[in-house]
Amino acid sequence: MRERHAPLLLLTQGDPAGIGPELTLKAWMQRLDLGIPPFAVLTDPAYLAGIARSFGWNVPMKVVAVDEAAAAFGKALPVIPLSHSVTAEPGKPDSSYAASVIESIERAVRLVVDGHADALVTNPISKHVLYEAGFAHPGHTEFLATLSGPVAGHPAHPVMMLWSKDLAVVPVTVHIPLTAVASSLTTDLIVRTGRIVARELTERFGVAHPRLAVAGLNPHAGENGAMGTEDGDLILPAIHMLRAAGINAVGPLPADTMFHARARRQYDAALAMYHDQALIPIKTLAFDEAVNVTLGLPFVRTSPDHGTAFDIAGKGVAHPDSLVAAMKLAARLTRRPIA
Repeated sequence: MRERHAPLLLLTQGDPAGIGPELTLKAWMQRLDLGIPPFAVLTDPAYLAGIARSFGWNVPMKVVAVDEAAAAFGKALPVIPLSHSVTAEPGKPDSSYAASVIESIERAVRLVVDGHADALVTNPISKHVLYEAGFAHPGHTEFLATLSGPVAGHPAHPVMMLWSKDLAVVPVTVHIPLTAVASSLTTDLIVRTGRIVARELTERFGVAHPRLAVAGLNPHAGENGAMGTEDGDLILPAIHMLRAAGINAVGPLPADTMFHARARRQYDAALAMYHDQALIPIKTLAFDEAVNVTLGLPFVRTSPDHGTAFDIAGKGVAHPDSLVAAMKLAARLTRRPIA
């Protein structure tokens, strides 16, 4: 059995033309004030050092192997170097650095799966940049699921949860056009998603008896079929099946009354039927602090709940709050102590 390593999170490079490098540097500089757990970043150390110099920041860095990272963290930012160098200009995305983005993700997943680190925290990527370089996966989460391998003998079914102290919400369908939502929803998809959410609320978040609130698809949850039949035909049977499996699920509920403070006290996580139904309320309540958590993988993965922000990259104004929250939540979900 592998000897237990020191507590460590792995941070991926993300898109180097976005705000990821700046957030990485700010997180390390604020590590003591904010109680950030030890982490190492997989990137080109020369590129990251150049970003630090461009801001006039004195950030010592140390190129390390993964098992040296935790010990180095107190005095220097540990960097696990990539085989691909990075030549990027902040705010100007292009496909020339795509290989480094992909390598950072692949190596980080392998190190976490092999037990060299506790969890994975991913900086934001730009899918269109990767697509231009031939990236064949629909998105970041699907790529992670492919890399992680099967879970309990079955292909990984990743579930995106947006978490904050005020709200945890899961979109059942994610990055698809609104016009495709109704045809993509199935009772089986809702049930699989609800089972994974309930299981991980218990196993990772420590919620003994998770309560799920399931949103309807249509206005007023269909108004008994007057405004659409999907709520009765697809969602209600899924709720019955979840209850039969011993999961406390209620709904379908009108989405417009699910997210005020009194309603949120009645559940531990909300299942929304599509992307904006889930993300609008949490980004309204916790825009800077929300964390993207991928459930259904054999390891902990969190990410800031924002994108690459090319429009402000290189200006030194990006806030690391969501990345810091992602790091702290990753440590919590691996049952490591956090501030």
